[in-house]
Amino acid sequence: MPAVLVKGAGVAGLAVTYELVKRGFSVEVAEKGDAVGLGASHFAGGMLAPFCEREAAEDIVTTLGLAAAGWWEAAVPGEVHRRGTLVVAQPRDLPDLVRFAARTSGHVWLDRGGVGDLEPALSGRFEKALFFEQEAHLDPRRTLAGLAEGLRERGVVFHLAGQQPADRRFAAMLDCTGAAAIRLFPELRGVRGEMLYLETPDVTLSRPIRMLHPRHPIYIVPRDNHRFMVGATMIEAEDDGPITARSLTEFLNAAYAVHPAFGEARLLETGTGIRPAFADNIPQVIETEEGLAVTGMHRHGFLLAPAMAVRAADILTRKRL
Repeated sequence: MPAVLVKGAGVAGLAVTYELVKRGFSVEVAEKGDAVGLGASHFAGGMLAPFCEREAAEDIVTTLGLAAAGWWEAAVPGEVHRRGTLVVAQPRDLPDLVRFAARTSGHVWLDRGGVGDLEPALSGRFEKALFFEQEAHLDPRRTLAGLAEGLRERGVVFHLAGQQPADRRFAAMLDCTGAAAIRLFPELRGVRGEMLYLETPDVTLSRPIRMLHPRHPIYIVPRDNHRFMVGATMIEAEDDGPITARSLTEFLNAAYAVHPAFGEARLLETGTGIRPAFADNIPQVIETEEGLAVTGMHRHGFLLAPAMAVRAADILTRKRL
C-alpha cells in the first residue's frame, strides 16, 4: 500500500486525503496549526453555489462545482443542506439583480410574495429576488471536523502543531498548504477575505442570502444556534491582520438592510483569511519534484476542492506509486 504525506489540513488537504484513502493509499497529514480546518477554511462561508459563482467566474467553476454537494454528502453525511440560494437587492439596485440573472443560470424569479413564502423573515422586504434551487451550503468548521474524524477512523495519522512524521519513506508528498504555497509558486497571489459572526434569535433563515450592492455586496449564511456568518470581501492583499473598520461597518449596515433585527444582534467573532489564487482564479493541481501541489482555490475552496482532490488522486493512481 503506497504511503503519501499530505501537507495541510484545510479543505484541500482533507479532501485530497479522503480521495487517496478511497483508492487504497496509506496517508499521513502534517499540519502546522494545532487543529484541522484552520486558515482560510476556518473563515469560509461554505456555500456550494456553482450557479451563483458564474456571475464573476469562468464556466469551469460551474462545471466542476456541480458535483460538490454530492461529494460532501458522501464524505460527511448529514452536513450538506440542499435549500438553495436566495439573491436579493434593494429597489435602487434592481438593475444589478437583472445583470446577475443574465450572467447566471439555474434560477427562477420570485416576486415579493414568493420571497416571503421562501423566507418568512424577509416577507415584504424585497420586491424581486432570484432563487437558485439546486444550490446548497454547509458549515465548514463542523464539516471539516467530521471529515477528519472519519479519516482517523480509517487509519489516517495526523501530525498537528508542526509535529513531523516519523522517519518514513513516502511515495509522494502533496502540498495543500493554502496561502503558505504563495512563497513556493510565484504565479500565485494572496486574496484577503473578511467575515463576522452574528447571533440573534429574532431572525430565522433557511438558506444563504446574497444581497447585491454596487460597493459592498454581502452574503449571510445561517448556522446553528441562531448564528449567522456574514462575509463577502475580496481584497487584493496578503495582509492577514484584523478586519478593517470600513469592512465591519459595511457588513453591519448591509446585514441591517437585509433585516433590521441584525442591528440588535450580538457580534460574536470577526476574522480574516488569505486565499491563494492564480491570475484566472481557477485552482490547479501542479506536479512538483516531491509529488503534487493542490492550490489556487481563491474563494472556491469548498466548491472546487472535491474536483481538485479527484484530479490529484487520479494522477497518483495512474503513476502506480
